[in-house]
Amino acid sequence: MRLLNSLLFLSTLVLAAGEAGAQPPSADEVVARMIERDHERQAALDGYTARRRYVLENDRVHKHAEMLVRMKSLRDGSKEFAIVSSAGWGGARNHVFPKLLSAEVDASQPGSRDRSRIIPENYSFEMVGAETVNDRPSYVIALSPKTANKYLMNARIWVDAEDYAIVRIEGQPAKNPSFWIKSVHFVHTYAKQGPLWLPLSNNSVTDVRIFGSTELKIDYFGYLLNTSAPATNRFKSEISNLRFPIRCLPSMAFTASTCR
Repeated sequence: MRLLNSLLFLSTLVLAAGEAGAQPPSADEVVARMIERDHERQAALDGYTARRRYVLENDRVHKHAEMLVRMKSLRDGSKEFAIVSSAGWGGARNHVFPKLLSAEVDASQPGSRDRSRIIPENYSFEMVGAETVNDRPSYVIALSPKTANKYLMNARIWVDAEDYAIVRIEGQPAKNPSFWIKSVHFVHTYAKQGPLWLPLSNNSVTDVRIFGSTELKIDYFGYLLNTSAPATNRFKSEISNLRFPIRCLPSMAFTASTCR
């Protein structure tokens, strides 16, 4: 069914382009629209708080760890984290989890954020095709980093064809983060809530020398938006009408322990 829906979407694009005497949008055109829409959404968002649950598993050495954090995103996009609770393997709780949070704090700072953004300065783009994601048509675009650094990735993105928002990212880092890491593969997903597309999950599998495969799952929930500022664009009024906090994003299956 997904394949059929994707083929129908692609056929619709070709037919529409033929009727209009134009070609379907190129990858660069889709990315340009995506950046423009993202700028509008960010301008309408005055920051937010949310919760995350991190779960790390390594079956080879029988290790398990969990962490619940409260995250605050400020208007300028920078992030702050507070650990609510943690349990399990001490190596993950004392070293792995804190490094993950510290790296995200650093990458979110205004002076660092452009180094990791999906923009033409960082990537070349190639249109791969079209697929349906959660019953919505999406463009599939391949990213090729222009430099191999820790902030970029070799990946594909799925961009919603109506909202021009990223709904999925799948790939691996452009640069291996450590000699001890043989490979990393990740999948990020996003869910639509009103005019916003908010992070939903982040699943990654890291092949570590000696320890073997380690899986990390991150669930995002409990969003509470700051909508105190007056309306400044078309997204602001839509955001102000949303009912928050979001305990569980719609049409997504969370366990009872995750939805709080």
